[in-house]
Amino acid sequence: MARGIVVVGGGVMGLATGWALARAGARPIVLERFARGHHHGASHGRTRNFNDAYSRDEYLDLLVRARELWALLSAGLDQPLIRAHGLVNHGPLDRLLPVQRAHAGRGIRSRLLDPAEAGARFTGMRFAEPVLLSESSGAIRAAMALRRFEAAIRDAGGDVRWSTPVRAVSPSGRVTLPDGSEIHADRVVITAGAWTRALVAATIPLPGLRVTEEHPAHFRPRREAVWPSFNHLLGRPWPADVYGMPTPGEGIKVGFHLVGEEVDPDQRPHRSHSLTQLRDYVREWFPGLDADTAAPVSCTYTSTADEDFHLDRSGRIVVGAGFSGHGFKFAPAIGEVLARLALEDDYRAAELFRRIERPARSR
Repeated sequence: MARGIVVVGGGVMGLATGWALARAGARPIVLERFARGHHHGASHGRTRNFNDAYSRDEYLDLLVRARELWALLSAGLDQPLIRAHGLVNHGPLDRLLPVQRAHAGRGIRSRLLDPAEAGARFTGMRFAEPVLLSESSGAIRAAMALRRFEAAIRDAGGDVRWSTPVRAVSPSGRVTLPDGSEIHADRVVITAGAWTRALVAATIPLPGLRVTEEHPAHFRPRREAVWPSFNHLLGRPWPADVYGMPTPGEGIKVGFHLVGEEVDPDQRPHRSHSLTQLRDYVREWFPGLDADTAAPVSCTYTSTADEDFHLDRSGRIVVGAGFSGHGFKFAPAIGEVLARLALEDDYRAAELFRRIERPARSR
């Protein structure tokens, strides 16, 4: 008799996986170490970019499927989970053209604007290089998405257990809780974000996962303007590319991508070392924002060296990890991949995402 599937980690990836399993007829148990609505990981906050600036087929496959599934999850809501207020990618033409060509091949609507045209449309921002505008992209209503995933899992007969940490996961599918009790599962899906290494390091040889604490900030607008989501592809003197989006009720979110210090997720210092630079960036590039109103947000990134995801299986254990600060938009499609890895013995994720280091076979 099937003993079911346990998902360890109830952030967006775990909940999306639970939803996919429930749609496939399973009754998953999702275990999350913290309480509902916590701010300890990477899934909290009101918004996330729905950023379509990808040229690789593996990511475009996920993107197209994710958009379909976000629409499905939005059924019955007054507003869809994706707010399509547009996305601008600002930077060197040689970084924009491959994305535009890839979009054309997938039927994604995007077009190039010169800096003057972009500035006239988005008056709160300053542009010095070409801009690729994707009209149908924008931002995800992230907090609402988490609630929808949970409700859908429960409606299908699954279970989401908050404040339920996991002490260990064995290769046989035994999940041990802090009180010593155990859940025995046919398959265990680990989507534990910054806590993945601690759960799998002893049994699964994953490539290195680096946990950092990142600090984007919300800034108050100085005036009325049309605000898109955005990526700014930067060079020196700035430390990294910039991303952001409007967050209703909080202002405009702006952040450097992957500049935080490496941390133990249970001992986060909640200290930003890049806030001064972020204010300086906003002063230079966002005339429509008040750079002195920065309200920092703390979150974790769990990143791979190349920022590509781990979506793989070893025996009874499925791992989804290394989302490197750009995974949220893909969550329902990633959940579907992880669910299939748990349910279908012959299924494999795309080669790019098959990252578990298996020992060489003996001859």
